[in-house]
Amino acid sequence: MNCEWCKAANAVETTCTVYWELPDGSRAIEITDTPGVSCPDCGMEYQPENFIEEIEDQLMLIDTKQIAKTIPYEQLMQLPKMLKRNYFKS
Repeated sequence: MNCEWCKAANAVETTCTVYWELPDGSRAIEITDTPGVSCPDCGMEYQPENFIEEIEDQLMLIDTKQIAKTIPYEQLMQLPKMLKRNYFKS
C-alpha cells in the first residue's frame, strides 16, 4: 500500500483513535478503533477519504446527542439513522 503523504510503498492498514467535531459544532468526540493507514517512513497516520466520508455521513444521519464522549468506530457506524441519506451531499 502506498502512503498518500510520502508515496512510500510500505504503508500498512491499522486502527487508531481520531477526534471528530460533530456537524452542529457543539462538541468533539473520540472515535476509537477507526480504520486507517500508518506509514513507517514518514510517521503519518490517517484515514483514507472513503472512511472520512463514511464517518461524516453517519454523523449527519444519526442523533448525535446519543453519542458519549468516546465511541468505537463500529458502534458509531451501527447507530440507527434518522434519515435515509445525507441530503446535503451533492
